[in-house]
Amino acid sequence: MVPTTTKFSIGQILRHRHFAFRGVVVDIDPIYSNGEAWYEQIATSKPRKDQPWYHLLAEDAADGHYLAYVSEQNLLIDEAAEPIGHPELAARFGPLVDGVYQTKQPLN
Repeated sequence: MVPTTTKFSIGQILRHRHFAFRGVVVDIDPIYSNGEAWYEQIATSKPRKDQPWYHLLAEDAADGHYLAYVSEQNLLIDEAAEPIGHPELAARFGPLVDGVYQTKQPLN
């Protein structure tokens, strides 16, 4: 069964429940869709595949900036809502308002 609702939304700042990184949601998959090899190698806690998975522009002190793929069960709202310094952020989003980056409107 494919979930019809998600806990988080595009532009929201989240943090990982177990690892020291935070990021901005740029896309959401209704269920896991990143391949078996990645899941076996990277998803060490083996979270359920039948839940939303989030693509994040992520940052942490050790690895810098990267794109993370995280299950909904492993994400929490980042209460601090401090700006994210990811270099791709400005190309994808407008200003940060109340802890959520505003999506850019397409130019017509």
